[in-house]
Amino acid sequence: MARKKSKPVESGYALFDVVYEDGSRSSNRRVPRALLGGLEGDEPARRTIEEQDNAIAEKAGRPRVPIKKITRTPG
Repeated sequence: MARKKSKPVESGYALFDVVYEDGSRSSNRRVPRALLGGLEGDEPARRTIEEQDNAIAEKAGRPRVPIKKITRTPG
């Protein structure tokens, strides 16, 4: 008997590309899927990425660059 192909496992994360106001870019930023959807759509992703950026900037001892645009990574 032929074996059925298994379906790809849904990742627990959605990936986002981020463009900052200074023109820099960060790709494939991970955000838990549990935070997304509903009436707010992808807005929780912006807050999550801003929190991640704040933590990184604090550790690096430099100011955080404001986010200009967030889009889901195609895939």
